[in-house]
Amino acid sequence: MANRTDPAAKSIHGTNPQNLVEKIVRSKIYQNTYWKEQCFGLTAETLVDKAMELDHLGGTFGGNRKPTPFLCLVMKMLQIQPEKEIVVEFIKNDDYKYVRVLGAFYLRLTGSVTDVYRYLEPLYNDYRKLRQKTSDGKFSLTHVDEVIDQLLTWDYSCDIALPRIQKRWTLEATGALESRRSALEDDFEEEEEKEDEEQAMDIDANHEKDYYRGRSPTRDRDRDRKRDGYKHREREYDRDRDYDRDHARGREKDRDRDRDKERDRDPYRDRDRDRHRFRDEKEYLRERGARERKGR
Repeated sequence: MANRTDPAAKSIHGTNPQNLVEKIVRSKIYQNTYWKEQCFGLTAETLVDKAMELDHLGGTFGGNRKPTPFLCLVMKMLQIQPEKEIVVEFIKNDDYKYVRVLGAFYLRLTGSVTDVYRYLEPLYNDYRKLRQKTSDGKFSLTHVDEVIDQLLTWDYSCDIALPRIQKRWTLEATGALESRRSALEDDFEEEEEKEDEEQAMDIDANHEKDYYRGRSPTRDRDRDRKRDGYKHREREYDRDRDYDRDHARGREKDRDRDRDKERDRDPYRDRDRDRHRFRDEKEYLRERGARERKGR
């Protein structure tokens, strides 16, 4: 009688709720002292008190594969099948983290796909530490968000095979779920707004600085000094260029003058040159006539 499911309980996933736990694990739970002494006669109201006493979570441990109190309470919830509102209150409990994890684990076993995502995903923001008993009986450190991630992504947790659920993107494509909004998005938006405001303030400060910098008398004086220096160098360059041009013109005039002087100094040079040219032409014609006579 103590191990029977509540007659008013509904079947879960087409079977008895207790059958969600494998038979070997169920038998280990039924034989456990904690189940016999602490879980006997529990109801949905008195189960909360036992859940508040939990100080660790886990499945079975040791050579005899003893179940943990956490696993025994999960089994008791499957047996009495509390209402959905009670399970949701377990999950929303901020004071007792093990009560929250217990409600999340039970909902993962018995809840619909949309309820699993709707009620478990907000627990990703719970980073409190948890103690977990491993299979060798030792304790390890974990966190609430890690346990929730295991429930949503793994197929096996605390020695219980978890029912398969559809991927979130599939439910989003069919319209069963809305796109998940991370709690960090609000912080990111606030940071972006702060950065935009700081950039706008920096731009205004730079404009103001440039404005006053443009009206600085020292800067104007330096700018005028540089402008005068450029003009002075340009004048020197023009002066040197004019000097070189005048110097070249003077040399050409001197060369023409020397040529005229030489021509005036030797007036018979052109006449002698013509005389020699005529003589050379006469000799050439004479030699040419002799060659023609000889050829005949």
